[in-house]
Amino acid sequence: MGIAGQQVTVIGAGVAGLAVSLALAQNGAEVTVLEQADAIREVGAGLQISPNAACVLQAFGLGEALNALSLRAQAVELCDGRNGKQVLRLDLARLRPHQGYHFVHRADLIDLLASAARATGVQIKLLQQIETVDLSGPRPRVTTATGAEYTPSLLIGADGLHSKTRAALNGKVAPFFTRHVAWRTLIRCEPNAAPVAEIHMGAGRHLVSYPLRGGTLRNIVAVEERNTWVPESWSLRDDASSMRQAFAGFSPRVQSWLDQVQEPYLWGLFRHPVAKTWSKTLPEAAAVILGDAAHPMLPFLAQGAAMALEDAWLLAHHLSRLPVPQALTAYQTQRAPRSARVVAAANGNARAYHLSGVQRSVAHAGLRLGNLIAPNLALKRFDWLYDYDVTRSDA
Repeated sequence: MGIAGQQVTVIGAGVAGLAVSLALAQNGAEVTVLEQADAIREVGAGLQISPNAACVLQAFGLGEALNALSLRAQAVELCDGRNGKQVLRLDLARLRPHQGYHFVHRADLIDLLASAARATGVQIKLLQQIETVDLSGPRPRVTTATGAEYTPSLLIGADGLHSKTRAALNGKVAPFFTRHVAWRTLIRCEPNAAPVAEIHMGAGRHLVSYPLRGGTLRNIVAVEERNTWVPESWSLRDDASSMRQAFAGFSPRVQSWLDQVQEPYLWGLFRHPVAKTWSKTLPEAAAVILGDAAHPMLPFLAQGAAMALEDAWLLAHHLSRLPVPQALTAYQTQRAPRSARVVAAANGNARAYHLSGVQRSVAHAGLRLGNLIAPNLALKRFDWLYDYDVTRSDA
């Protein structure tokens, strides 16, 4: 019983992989992480670390470090994209003040988790391009492009949207193109910018922006509905003029940001089903997935990293207390319903942000009126999300 002393191989050194490696190493496991890149790095982008994710980082002993490298968010403001006028303000300061809601650069969070993992004894092996994941034998068999082979007692697939571990567990399933594409970029931030996430909404498109790194950078993610297929890739660049053209009718504030954009990243948004099978117990070992490999989600609720952190903590918690088969069953039983609910909520936001015509006018008027009558009601609808603390024994 327990994971202490067991050999664990984790595929992927993103948020999910590094977090679960740290959590397992803190519980005594011998962890090796396989990363295909030649360095632990993340392309520039922002993350929102809501209280349900911040409590996990606190449980890892990284709460003070998170405070040092992030901005504490004050609010989310929904704005009319055409004129910039506020439609609704969600006061984030009231959300569990002892943990808070944070804006953090993805690369900074990756560096924090990697440093903590290494300090706990985790070995991170770079240039490990995974060729195959075979779960048909007594132990998992992972082979790399260089011919290296790994047969751990526990294999953890934190290998993202195109997970080979998920495919080995569930077979390959073609994702559904949502007819949404997203640009992401970083620009210089104007002085004294408030730590607020602004969502500028328009017909068939919206733009999200907030400051990072002490207010020196501004993160921008802009989404447009279109029929043209775009690959699901985080490395595809686009001409900035395409982004500016898509948001040409938006407010001067948005235009001032887009004028600074030079070469944004562009990726297609695809809907993947939550995996039916998250783990497999073999005669001598086991395999399991977490994060995007288990439950990919659209970015319209800013919960991808948060769900990965929740997964990592709970998986390690069960593995430290139960025999592996029971631990993996308990993990999926507890995580799958919550993950499915978050995925559905993110899908719903995509529709709400892109209303047009009469629907748009009625919806915005309703939000403004509701905010006047009950200012905290809109945010309270998400208490189930933000007030959740996976590190509590009764979670």
